[in-house]
Amino acid sequence: MAGFSAVLSISRLSPLITPLRFKRYTGLGFKCQAGSSPQMDSDSTQKGSLSQVDSDSTQKKGSLSGISSYTISAALAGLGSLETGYLSYLKLTDSNVFCPIGSGTCGDVLDSDYSFVFGIPLPLVGLVAYSAVTLLSLQQLGIFSIPGVNKTDSRLLLIGTTTSMATASAYFLYLLSTKFEGTSCSYCLISAFISFTLFFLLLKDYGLEKIGKLLGLQLAVAGMVIAALTNTYSSITPQSRSAEEFTLERYETEITKESTPFAIALAKHLHSIGAKMYGAFWCSHCNEQKEMFGKEAVKILNYVECFPDGAGKGRTMAVDCAVVGIEGFPTWIIKDQVLSGEQDLNTLANASGFVYQDNNPS
Repeated sequence: MAGFSAVLSISRLSPLITPLRFKRYTGLGFKCQAGSSPQMDSDSTQKGSLSQVDSDSTQKKGSLSGISSYTISAALAGLGSLETGYLSYLKLTDSNVFCPIGSGTCGDVLDSDYSFVFGIPLPLVGLVAYSAVTLLSLQQLGIFSIPGVNKTDSRLLLIGTTTSMATASAYFLYLLSTKFEGTSCSYCLISAFISFTLFFLLLKDYGLEKIGKLLGLQLAVAGMVIAALTNTYSSITPQSRSAEEFTLERYETEITKESTPFAIALAKHLHSIGAKMYGAFWCSHCNEQKEMFGKEAVKILNYVECFPDGAGKGRTMAVDCAVVGIEGFPTWIIKDQVLSGEQDLNTLANASGFVYQDNNPS
């Protein structure tokens, strides 16, 4: 859920980083001269010593039980990359997600309109963000080097990236509690935990004094993330409560009409050739179609109920209906012909090649 951070932080931090770098280095006062100045050499030596002490002090303060903060951040970001990589694969292959907690309700969140940012699957954006944090952390450890990015830049990028990730996670937790009330999403909570941990871990490593100088930058990044997400999701039309929060248990509608001889004969013919009627218990047109046949004939039809376990939240269409691509009800499949919607009996007779022979002419 922290995915949006990469797009914002990495692409927009560079203009903010440049002035900070100039501020740090323009005070060195380089001169072109024939010989070295003893005073300058002395000052440079002292500055170098102080820089080394400051670096050593930062590493000590940034360690937890002897483990570097960047080692922990690289491990956590790697874990986040595995999670978002798995979800990205499922999203791109249109596969169902395995929900260890919540009886499948996490799929309602991960398959919703809120799982995209500017048309990009959110897990894919998260994968980019976590991968960026992993590489930047490895650079701080001296294990990996990003061309054109020094350690000072990478530290600033880490702060900006984790700030945007934490902001995005907070925003998505808000959506989870308001738009998906009562729904559990273990993947969302794990990602939020990793994002917040990375943010506070690197915040502690940087030091409160230095963070105070970057507070404006962090607020700007957080503001851009919130504005972008709000703009993205403002056009989403809220789903009705009946579809989003309620379930409808299956019920039977009584057919009261008496069947005519023609309807009974047609029903027998349709059954004999393997014709099927696909319907849903809540569909009024399906019930009207059954009334056309009458209570005796409808028992003869090959009728397939597409929602045998009920409809609504957490209920899915029956496999027999899904495999043939049923999109509306009722749907007739007669000799490889697909007839959508309610059909009169004569249409069904013509489509199936039925010829009625009245054995009892009046």
